[in-house]
Amino acid sequence: MNDDLKKLENRIGHRFSDVELLVRALTHSSAAVMAGVRDYERLEFLGDRVLGLVIADVLLMRFPSEPEGDLAVRLNALVRAETCTEVARELDLSAFVRLTPGEEKAGAGDRSSVLADICEALIGALYLDGGLEVARLFVERYWLSRLEGMKRPPRDAKTELQEWAQSRKLGLPKYTEVSRSGPDHAPEFEVKVMIADIAPVVASGSSKRAAEQAAAEAMLLREGLR
Repeated sequence: MNDDLKKLENRIGHRFSDVELLVRALTHSSAAVMAGVRDYERLEFLGDRVLGLVIADVLLMRFPSEPEGDLAVRLNALVRAETCTEVARELDLSAFVRLTPGEEKAGAGDRSSVLADICEALIGALYLDGGLEVARLFVERYWLSRLEGMKRPPRDAKTELQEWAQSRKLGLPKYTEVSRSGPDHAPEFEVKVMIADIAPVVASGSSKRAAEQAAAEAMLLREGLR
């Protein structure tokens, strides 16, 4: 095992019995084709489900009297790609992603969509290597603080921004796609949101909708509304 993998194991708090699982979780599809190894996509598929299961279980325990609709809103906010990207950046996973030289030069390792996928793949790898309890410990370590900051079920950022703008007779927010980068299987969108004469905000996401939500949320934060 190389030093980078040991460093990442120390960071996530788990020693892999099958190190190949960790390698796969970090391997982008482009690098897998060149090296003739398996990529992270199947582990990402699994990790997405494990993350959802763990978060759903935690929510049921934490909010025993909350209705299903509110639990669903909390769940969606915690398992969305943007949250996975935040965790990936907290772990500095971009330093460990395995890419082709071309993708690395293009900055693919720092794309939000790739980081979110890697984070979910890592959860899948932890589940296969150590079982549900190991995966759960990892999720709780990096997601519980986000849950603690969620005093009430979050509202949809675009809806909240629209209601705020209309209450001040500023008109509807306008969303414009600024750019799209990355390959078809892992695109990155930049979207700008504008309201009347308020300074616009630009944010990115793995889909146009996700970028719009991120832009709306960024404007709400900047205006002191969240």
